[in-house]
Amino acid sequence: MERKPTLVVALGGNALLKRGEPLEAAIQRHNIELAARTIAGLTTQWRVVLVHGNGPQVGLLALQNSAYDKVTPYPLDILGAESQGMIGYMLQQALKNNLPQREVSVLLTQVEVDAADPAFNHPTKYIGPVYSEEQAQALQAEKGWVFKADGPYFRRVVPSPQPKRIVESDAITALIARDHLVICNGGGGVPVVENASGYQGIEAVIDKDLSAALLARQIEADALLILTDADAVYLDWGKPTQRPLAQVTPDILREMHFDAGSMGPKVAACCAFVQTCNGIAGIGSLEDGPEILAGEKGTLIRH
Repeated sequence: MERKPTLVVALGGNALLKRGEPLEAAIQRHNIELAARTIAGLTTQWRVVLVHGNGPQVGLLALQNSAYDKVTPYPLDILGAESQGMIGYMLQQALKNNLPQREVSVLLTQVEVDAADPAFNHPTKYIGPVYSEEQAQALQAEKGWVFKADGPYFRRVVPSPQPKRIVESDAITALIARDHLVICNGGGGVPVVENASGYQGIEAVIDKDLSAALLARQIEADALLILTDADAVYLDWGKPTQRPLAQVTPDILREMHFDAGSMGPKVAACCAFVQTCNGIAGIGSLEDGPEILAGEKGTLIRH
């Protein structure tokens, strides 16, 4: 039987909890069920490896974490690992229910970053719920968190260093070879640095799109698909002149500017994958998954 091509799908944390929705388990389950149907449909043509975001969820864990002041708050790397288990479990269950004959595996994944990455001095990664300006200022004063505008709201931002290496990539490759649908690199992976005594966690959240692109390059995937709450990449986003980009090349995209906290990493991730692996990459909304890869909806990036 001919081997299906390999597709890495990056599912945004905001595709699982839409912007402004309450961070409740029942709402997340409903959204995950919708996501699972799209991803299950992709498996007819592709061997799927799924990476998910964790921005809203890891932010919620940080809030819950800081509410109990009898212990020192747990660091972000441990909260990231918690979010991998929480979201991975719900995705695994929903996908297994949609694909009962398919093995679905969740792999707790560490991703190495550089402790000297300049991102540690310039936090850009949005996590947690949205706040009014007054709420954000109060939390900044109380907890020392950093906030930035996210549309009309404000959200907490944390460092987002560049992913260098996926520690468990051999295990991921072995599971793909056994035809498992693999869920890995959750939330971009647990950020770790390597020192004389081995790996240790570091306070950050890795961008899941850059991590998915690194994974796609390491496993030599054929395609990368980033599913988000935007239906395409737009030029002049938020202006009267805004327009979607349908089919573009990495060279064209590199001449454009995109927001570092949202679309910028998605575009950079896709361009790096297409140029390195000569595959195709798509960006668009969850329900349009198969059509994006066919060039019918969303934004398709190819040479």
